[in-house]
Amino acid sequence: MDTRERRTDTARILGTMALLLGLVIAVAGSLAASTRTGGYVFAGLLVVTGIGLRLEAAITDRR
Repeated sequence: MDTRERRTDTARILGTMALLLGLVIAVAGSLAASTRTGGYVFAGLLVVTGIGLRLEAAITDRR
């Protein structure tokens, strides 16, 4: 496994983790009655970051 493949796998794994964590935070926030707006903003940022990392890994893997 070369350096580019390792970097792609790392970006894909971190993107998946950020995406799942953001979704878990959003679901847990919707189940709790007293969730502030900041929690949803943080969850949204994690989801957007996760999607971006997954897209970067897909583009890098295609080359």
